[in-house]
Amino acid sequence: MRRTTALRLAATAVLAGLAATACGTGSADDPANAGQTSQAAEPAAIDTGATVDVRLVLEPTSLDIASTAGAALDQILLDNIYQGLLTRDENNKIEPSLATSYDTSPDGLTYTFRLAKSATFHDGTKVTAADAVWSLQQATAKGSKNPDAAALASVKSVSASDDHTVVVTLKHRDTGFTWGLTGRAGVVFKKGTDFSSLAGNENGTGPFELSGWKRGSSITFVRNDAYWGKKAKVAKVVFHYIKDDNAAGNAQQTGQTDIETAADATLLQPFSDKGEYTVLRGDTTDKFTLAFNNASGPTKDVRVRRAIRRAIDNAGLIKALGGAAKPVGGPVPATDPGYEDLTAIDAYDPAGAKKLLRRAGYRSGLKLTLRIPNIYPAEIGDYLASELKRVGVQLTVHPVEFQTWLDSVYTKHDYQLSLVDHAEARDLNNFANPAYYFGYDNANVQKWYAAAQTASSERRAGRSAEEGRQAGLRGRRRRLAVRQPDPHRRAQRGHRRAAQLHQQPLRPR
Repeated sequence: MRRTTALRLAATAVLAGLAATACGTGSADDPANAGQTSQAAEPAAIDTGATVDVRLVLEPTSLDIASTAGAALDQILLDNIYQGLLTRDENNKIEPSLATSYDTSPDGLTYTFRLAKSATFHDGTKVTAADAVWSLQQATAKGSKNPDAAALASVKSVSASDDHTVVVTLKHRDTGFTWGLTGRAGVVFKKGTDFSSLAGNENGTGPFELSGWKRGSSITFVRNDAYWGKKAKVAKVVFHYIKDDNAAGNAQQTGQTDIETAADATLLQPFSDKGEYTVLRGDTTDKFTLAFNNASGPTKDVRVRRAIRRAIDNAGLIKALGGAAKPVGGPVPATDPGYEDLTAIDAYDPAGAKKLLRRAGYRSGLKLTLRIPNIYPAEIGDYLASELKRVGVQLTVHPVEFQTWLDSVYTKHDYQLSLVDHAEARDLNNFANPAYYFGYDNANVQKWYAAAQTASSERRAGRSAEEGRQAGLRGRRRRLAVRQPDPHRRAQRGHRRAAQLHQQPLRPR
């Protein structure tokens, strides 16, 4: 099981504000958190008939990976049940999957993929190029409901030169194309699949098959002994959905689960026995994001957004939640290419926040609402409300079921503030997509992102991003002499700077 569950007891916490990545440093005064990793002895041999019980937090609302948003699906289905032409390893390196190899034309516009000839779907049908072509055409078609469709927006045409060769032609060079194929937009389905039939069933090509789904409790996979590739090393995997961290810890201690993911950093003491438990810690691509509605309401004003950012002491929130998070201040985590420490932008400054609110016309205060999935600690909403109250903002927190969040916030964009964990890597493209739920429509950001994506090399891509950043800095210097800056002009900055004035990308989970 590659990147799907991480299969580890990870010390994680969250940061609201405008970005934190979950990591594993833990609390310094907790012996269980000392160091980076504690490793129990490896067993002499692997029991290939074993059942592995894994604790996860967020249960999918549907198993239709072609249409249903949310990283809970990617977490368990990608590479286990479904596969694409390409995949990623534990280090996010792109590797072959259903395509055993591929070539790129010198101009970067044509990709030729050669499929594994022995690959089959779980119903026994052979995988052919026709299946891959049909699947990619569904993902890239106008009106596609695939949550990752934007990742393949550069695709011009898809065809099969023979039963096991797929040819993809791009409209323009796209440095993110192969990465896009590793996500759900690149999944190969059997030609003609009715995606609505996948809500509670599957017909993938991976090393596991779906055995059962006890809604509200668990999902079970069993090894696909007819799998065309390297067989799974265990016979069964049961994913237990346990939202409460204390209950999850108890389940781990009593042997109900073998692996606890997303463990609370403050609850690791019982697992300090290195002879019995392995505690793995590390940075993730998760970013807990306080999102602002850029398209409507008070948060349409950049001064309000900046005031909210300045009103929140991110370091204090990290400490309150156990200390196992890192502030990043921007849309790119340290694990992704292009990371830059942007925490100094709109840093904690309550006095500055009050001034910005007055300039925005809210001298007598401002009332806002926050929608947050109820799977996250209540302390986050309480902390945000307390911080914003200090600068004159009355924040009403509405915890909601994740399905409700997906419908009202992600789909209908009906919100003012929202907080959610955006889990996927390299999805800065959401800032260049005005249709995304942020409602962030910045022509310069779209231009700079397109220049980076179509660059012929990483060096040129970096140059495009740096030009955008410098343009933003020049604009900032010019405005220093202006007493009352125009908020619409202020929003037009370099793509890193502009991103920080709004909120973060990433797919919610």
